[in-house]
Amino acid sequence: MPRRVIAKVRRWVTGKKAIVVLLTGVAVGVVALSLFGTTMIYTSTEAFCATNCHEMANNVTLEYQGTPHDKNRTGVRATCVDCHVPNSPIPLYIAKMGALNDLWSHHVTHTIDTREKFQAQRQKLAQRVWTYMKGNDSRECRHCHNPANMDPEKQSPVAQARHAKGRREKMTCIDCHFGLTHELPLGGPGPQELDVDRSLIPRSAIF
Repeated sequence: MPRRVIAKVRRWVTGKKAIVVLLTGVAVGVVALSLFGTTMIYTSTEAFCATNCHEMANNVTLEYQGTPHDKNRTGVRATCVDCHVPNSPIPLYIAKMGALNDLWSHHVTHTIDTREKFQAQRQKLAQRVWTYMKGNDSRECRHCHNPANMDPEKQSPVAQARHAKGRREKMTCIDCHFGLTHELPLGGPGPQELDVDRSLIPRSAIF
């Protein structure tokens, strides 16, 4: 059967139908790329991340509402995507492939499909995000908060001192800035207590 199909394709490619095969291939490629791009864009929207499944809508989305990342004096919002989806191509693709685990959890294992299950997993979920952010030097934070553009004169004395301390001790954003948007888990280590080998993922990983 495969040989017969291959032989037929060869006849099309070498015969008068070659141009039809070529145009069909181009059309299929355009459609495939369009579907891929549309999927990548749609799955990177606040509407998809925050409300598309009850695990998020009934837990972290409710916690996010009214926080400084949602409502503030400037009106500039940081949504789910800004904090949890990489902006650079290669990390973005890796994150999208990792999201298959979320589909498995939603449709098969039902790991956090109730509030009680979610609360039981909160520490594990938080540590997973903290470890990821420590490993890439808080890459998603730095996409909006660029230290090179910060004006220390516009910061409070306390903020200036803490940022200086963070630089001296080679800390990253998430070491201090956590629990801003979601409830903190009860007990367990915080970001500063997590041991992460950041040398494996240098700052150049922001590619």
